[in-house]
Amino acid sequence: MTNRVTLFEVGPRDGLQNEKEIIDTSLKIELIERLVSTGIRRIETTSFVNPKWIPQLADAVDVLNGIQRKDGVVYSALVPNLKGLERAQQTGIKEIAVFMSSSESHNKSNINKTMEETYPVLREVVETAAAVGMKVRGYVSTAFGCPYEGDVPLSAVARVTEELLRMGVYEVSIGDTIGVGTPGQVKERFTSLIGLFGEERLAGHFHDTRGTGLANVYAALEAGIRTFDSSIGGLGGCPYAPGASGNISTEDVLYMLHGMGMETGVKLEEVVEVGTFMERILNCTLPSRVLQAMKKTCTEGESANERYTTDK
Repeated sequence: MTNRVTLFEVGPRDGLQNEKEIIDTSLKIELIERLVSTGIRRIETTSFVNPKWIPQLADAVDVLNGIQRKDGVVYSALVPNLKGLERAQQTGIKEIAVFMSSSESHNKSNINKTMEETYPVLREVVETAAAVGMKVRGYVSTAFGCPYEGDVPLSAVARVTEELLRMGVYEVSIGDTIGVGTPGQVKERFTSLIGLFGEERLAGHFHDTRGTGLANVYAALEAGIRTFDSSIGGLGGCPYAPGASGNISTEDVLYMLHGMGMETGVKLEEVVEVGTFMERILNCTLPSRVLQAMKKTCTEGESANERYTTDK
């Protein structure tokens, strides 16, 4: 197996979507550009979900149109339906992502549709995007457990993954939405999915709700997975999954991977600087352990959002 691991940074979308205080568009643009400067080459920038459901990301078009895009960087955005795709096309973005759950109850809570009702909606989005030259990534939520139903059978995860790949999605991110997965389960489940679909078409998306996030990354690595979603500082969580705390931290994953001799192309020290930037913006301490261990002391008494907006 290759020792090259790709991180897919989801902080600007998955990380910020739960934040109640609306962050200035210019700061979101700065966050994305800072993350890219660290060496990250795949990044989820925003979401084209109806703004009334996720007000924090209502400025999706402005964010994408404001970024100084760099060659070789994949800028992606979440798109739920054709209306969202129409908005995404206003930005010239080359990659989008679609999503659904592998459990019926969470899918209804998240999308307000049954799983069977969701397939044709996503198929239309994927096929329309492909027709205009866009690549499409897929997310499968609740792949290791559901907040409403408990255990989710592997067969349900495999069925959704197969449907997404059949539509034309190039990669499927298998998500532990509420952070209930354990290393043995993760290795077993990914080993089975790799046997069905191949490791190059799968990614891991873990949450550290119960402290098993990094252990689950390690287990997925052992199974053969080489692409992982992560979020700056450990920001994020699903707004439609009770108890879903932050994603695994980009800083923590990088520290572990580099210590294992894995190559990422990302500069850990610079990522820590971005995490410190986000703590100032949000005026809080983020959960990343590596961030807390490595960050420089911040200037006392500064209200971050105010400071950085004023600096503009």
